[in-house]
Amino acid sequence: MLQSLGMTPPDDRPVLIVLHQEHSTPGRVGQMLEARGLRLDIRRPALGQRLPETLADHAGVVIFGGPMSANDPDDFVKYEIDWINVPLTENRPFLGICLGAQMLVKNLGGQVFGHHEGLTEIGWYPIEPTDAGSKLIEWPRMVYHFHREGFDLPDGAIQLARGDIYENQAIRYGENAWGIQFHGELTRVMMHRWVVRGAHRFDLPGAQTGDKHLDGRFLHDAPLRNWMSGMLDIVFRPQIVSV
Repeated sequence: MLQSLGMTPPDDRPVLIVLHQEHSTPGRVGQMLEARGLRLDIRRPALGQRLPETLADHAGVVIFGGPMSANDPDDFVKYEIDWINVPLTENRPFLGICLGAQMLVKNLGGQVFGHHEGLTEIGWYPIEPTDAGSKLIEWPRMVYHFHREGFDLPDGAIQLARGDIYENQAIRYGENAWGIQFHGELTRVMMHRWVVRGAHRFDLPGAQTGDKHLDGRFLHDAPLRNWMSGMLDIVFRPQIVSV
């Protein structure tokens, strides 16, 4: 039917979703992917679940964030960083969000580190697209962060967006690998949960208080949501229904 209407049917393979805590969810990234006809295969290596040896049976992968560091010695952290060779070698769609982006950078031989003055980005902060980023998509002016480490630009990677505190905010590597330092996946419920459970981090240098997180959502979330939707279309373009 879809072919008769001039449309491409969605890929029937699921998107691999990698989460790092027992109660974590893919938020509106998951909702947006499902709205595009893509199923989700959710796995949590931190809880002992393994990742596939090939992505032949998946439409791509999204690795999400978490409270741990890409520099941590935990076996599952090292395992995930090494596993990223699978989508890179097979040239499959890959999106890393926050920790997921930092894991990509580590896999590519780059470094993950804290700010030289100890500053964090926890709350809403401005970003600016590079020329390469501007040609790709329209970017939001403010985005939501919850991190105290950033990363350098690995050899061969292209910077798509920059920030004032942490320089590298979005990168691309090759045809199908993407990493973003900020969070576009949070639903309203998720943000409330993060503000409550992460309140102990608001005393860190540069962090914003919880009220600014929630107030900022009313001001800045719509452009971020639109960007996240458009970015998923770019990352998973071969797998999404097109008119």
